[in-house]
Amino acid sequence: MDLVLRATFVFFLILVVTRAIGRRELSSMEPFDLILLVVIGDLVQQGVTQSDESITGATTVILTLALLTVVTAYLGYRFRRLRPLLEGEPIVLVVDGRPIGRNLRRQRIAREELEAEARLAQIGSLDDVRFAVLETNGQISFFGAGGDGDASTERRTATAI
Repeated sequence: MDLVLRATFVFFLILVVTRAIGRRELSSMEPFDLILLVVIGDLVQQGVTQSDESITGATTVILTLALLTVVTAYLGYRFRRLRPLLEGEPIVLVVDGRPIGRNLRRQRIAREELEAEARLAQIGSLDDVRFAVLETNGQISFFGAGGDGDASTERRTATAI
């Protein structure tokens, strides 16, 4: 039972930490970030299992984390009010070619980074963007104005997660 409680605590700790870090940082991992992630994984394992290196202990922890993942996904699906807390909400970054500075600052996205993402999506200028939205997975969706002024073209960046 101790392993289940420890795994549950660590699961929610990781959930809170990933929400605090921000989706953009998590979607663009540098080599240092990858190494840090491996180190954190090892520390989590040590903290959860303590000195229990049995197959039963490992199975208990893995099943607990998997069950919590399924439960939180179900809760997000079933209860609409929990969804922003568990999954986050899309954030509008650009409206009619004008970046929204407050949202960019809050998400720690430099204008140059936004422009680079637009170029990766085959968009030459932010002036060509009707809307740009930071999705919950860290990718930026660009909606360009079509020839008739409608938001008929959607372009999504290829940001790796």
